[in-house]
Amino acid sequence: MDLVLEVCDSYFLDNWYTRFFPVSMATTIDPKWVSKLQLSTGTSNVSCLVTGLNNQIKNVPWTSRINPEIYGYTPYLMEMSEASFGSIFPRFNVIRQFISMLAIVTVFGWILYFVTASLSYMFVFDKNIFNHPRYLKNQMILEIRLAMSAIPVMSMLTVPWFILELHGHSNLHIDFGPHGKWSILQELVTFIMFTDCGIYLLHRWLHWPLVYKHLHKPHHKWLVCTPFASHAFHPVDGYFQSLPYHIYPMLMPLNKVLYLFLFSFVNFWTVMIHDGNHMSNNPYVNGTACHTVHHLYFNYNYGQFTTLWDRLGGSYRKPEDELFNPQEQNMATWTEQVKEIDAMKVEVEGNDDDRVYDYEVSSKKLR
Repeated sequence: MDLVLEVCDSYFLDNWYTRFFPVSMATTIDPKWVSKLQLSTGTSNVSCLVTGLNNQIKNVPWTSRINPEIYGYTPYLMEMSEASFGSIFPRFNVIRQFISMLAIVTVFGWILYFVTASLSYMFVFDKNIFNHPRYLKNQMILEIRLAMSAIPVMSMLTVPWFILELHGHSNLHIDFGPHGKWSILQELVTFIMFTDCGIYLLHRWLHWPLVYKHLHKPHHKWLVCTPFASHAFHPVDGYFQSLPYHIYPMLMPLNKVLYLFLFSFVNFWTVMIHDGNHMSNNPYVNGTACHTVHHLYFNYNYGQFTTLWDRLGGSYRKPEDELFNPQEQNMATWTEQVKEIDAMKVEVEGNDDDRVYDYEVSSKKLR
């Protein structure tokens, strides 16, 4: 995340911190707290300092510029300016980093959620789902409302992992490794396998009855999904399911650029598996159809990317053939489906059900 943070610092955050928290504020604070909080007291010749730091990067290879320990001491992708040293909170200050990353991750999360879910809704989403007897009244509004409120909290819980990365406590790197592009491919494969296993285990744990009713039940309110259900979680549930993505670079080497790509891809994938468009019936990929089965019948297909761990754990359920045939998606099929859905719902949740189904669909279609 240091790459993203440096771009944001250079373009607008340096100016923002300098304007609202100028270095002159240090004179009003007890020197003891200035030291403890690592606040800046300014420097006598900022222009010389900026020139010297920027000169450091001109003849230094791109992959060798970064401070290996803590972000913010030296320029990396971009040159520093006098605004970089104009705030009481220097770039390497933990308080500043927490505030900056919380804002960046929250706004990026909202934008990514809305853009990908909206594009999926317009071009991919099977709108026939609106006619399903278990589609809720005002469901998309409820999904968006929950996602919008959950993303900031999930971001706040996630930011400490990024702070650890910014302070050098990870195996993130910028080079191509000892084997060039093959190293990147190896990291990609191991990342997918590690996170797929981790999410499978965490997802099964979230279905443990004592945990389910407190954390995971809000996401299973959507028995049939729209793309906007993708991030509609209880925030602690969403955070737990993201843990493998943050644990991996603490244990294994991972290219920084690949990390940013995968961080974005995971969000795309999460939207894709909730779009109700069952284009692929690949038995090895935990795609939309497999995840649809999970929402319909609760206790199957916990994996994220593949069906491997569900097969090993005995929780794999092959999607029904009619999911892939639009002509078979009719009220007769759905009526039989609803019988099993309701039976599984009672088995998992008991009679504690706050769902309000679309009145016109549920009353007219199931007679």
